[in-house]
Amino acid sequence: MLHLGLTGNIASGKSAVAALLAAHGATIIDADILSREAVAQGTPGYAAVLAHFGPTVLAADDSLDRAALRRQIFADPAEREALSAIVHPAVGRLRDARLEDARARGDRVVISDVPLLFEVGLVHAFDGVIVVDAPAALRLERLMRDRGLPELEARAIMDAQWPADRKRAFATWVIDNDGSRDQLATRVDEVWRSIQTNLDDGAPLS
Repeated sequence: MLHLGLTGNIASGKSAVAALLAAHGATIIDADILSREAVAQGTPGYAAVLAHFGPTVLAADDSLDRAALRRQIFADPAEREALSAIVHPAVGRLRDARLEDARARGDRVVISDVPLLFEVGLVHAFDGVIVVDAPAALRLERLMRDRGLPELEARAIMDAQWPADRKRAFATWVIDNDGSRDQLATRVDEVWRSIQTNLDDGAPLS
């Protein structure tokens, strides 16, 4: 079994790539889904977030207001680190459990979708890493157009992540998402063929 990491800066199109890889037969473990589970109501993570940040990050139904929490942590690096210290260990445990389930099923390619893979030091946890990239100006446009974020908030989120060039330097594969959906699908197809070749040959990834 190959366990690969999938990452990319915000609005690079990582989710679209994950969907295309899943269509090829990869098992996807989505860190965003796991992070929601880690702080769902009734969990220790939820209690820890509420204890640290207070009721201002609660929605009307007492679930966590992710938009309010996002604004708070991207305005203060110390608060961002505090949230990471709560969420990332719990997400790691959930990911390990999903990985063991996949191994028990005999899945051949498992891809963990981890937005902050490099920032949290997980690069060595995988057999290889796929980085999805798009020009910064295009990602800013997507954040403002598709997610409705104000420019200052969008830029703050982008600035909190590693520069794309730094991530590309550590990637096993890079998928550029600066064109059409068909172009993206073609690029994903190429990476999938490379993954399958590695499975067939059993050669270590470089």
